Amino acid sequence: MTSISVLENFHKKGLFGEHESKEQKDLIKISEIKNLLIAQVVQYKKSNVSLKEITIDGLNLSSEPLKVTSNKDTRILWAGPNNWLLISKKKEILKNIQNDFKDSDFAVTDLSHSRAIIELEGKNSIEVLKKGCPFNFNEIEKNICINSVFNGITITIDIIYDNPTKIRLFALRSFGESLYHSVTDACLEFGYKNI
Repeated sequence: MTSISVLENFHKKGLFGEHESKEQKDLIKISEIKNLLIAQVVQYKKSNVSLKEITIDGLNLSSEPLKVTSNKDTRILWAGPNNWLLISKKKEILKNIQNDFKDSDFAVTDLSHSRAIIELEGKNSIEVLKKGCPFNFNEIEKNICINSVFNGITITIDIIYDNPTKIRLFALRSFGESLYHSVTDACLEFGYKNI
């Protein structure tokens, strides 16, 4: 099945906002991330399987709130108690998970075509999030994920790096356009570059 970009008609490359007097490195970079595997993995309450015995692409499922485990291809975001969001460049991982994870212990759902992913990169990325999200970002660090809202749109925030700041925002596909316009409006004062 061919994936159609959520922002295909809206995300145009170029410079926008207050970019004239700023250096390129100081602009926020905005991109749509496509062609990733996104899967939700939920462990049933009745399951007796120990999380210490389970790995996906060599990564453990963390039981620590807000924590992300990652390697160069895969990120596993803690989404709630016994609930994780798997993001990977390796689409074949889904078949491995479905084979290895018993239906009696886990629910594995492919969400790849139901999410929009917007990536922000730059020193003012956190300031953009502060404009529309009630979370306290003052002590944020890499490999943290947050479930919150941005101007009324439910999102998952994945802090990939903190220096330089690189953040991915996940929203339902149907809210992708609204989230994009809301984020780009918040970026105008800093100047941004669509890539």
